Amino acid sequence: MTTAPVERDERTVSVENAGYRLSYLFLSFGLLMLVAYRSLVRNEQPWDLFVLVILGGGVNAAYQATHRVLGRRWVVVTAKVALLAAGVAAVLALVMAALRR
Repeated sequence: MTTAPVERDERTVSVENAGYRLSYLFLSFGLLMLVAYRSLVRNEQPWDLFVLVILGGGVNAAYQATHRVLGRRWVVVTAKVALLAAGVAAVLALVMAALRR
């Protein structure tokens, strides 16, 4: 029998994963705020930063899909969000086109 102390257990892994989640959310929403700032205040094209946000979510989804942990509910919610985002983008494009006239 060994008397070595346990350095990592389930609780440690759980706390680490929660920290990673918070860090990811902070970075993603920070990038989204920079996208809005660049677009609205500085009139710059923010697509480089926006692509980073999208790819960050894509890497996460691909990893989870590879390990087969995505369920049917995830697919349905993701499809609904994508449709809603496309609708909002279309409305914003129409509003911006009308304002430029």
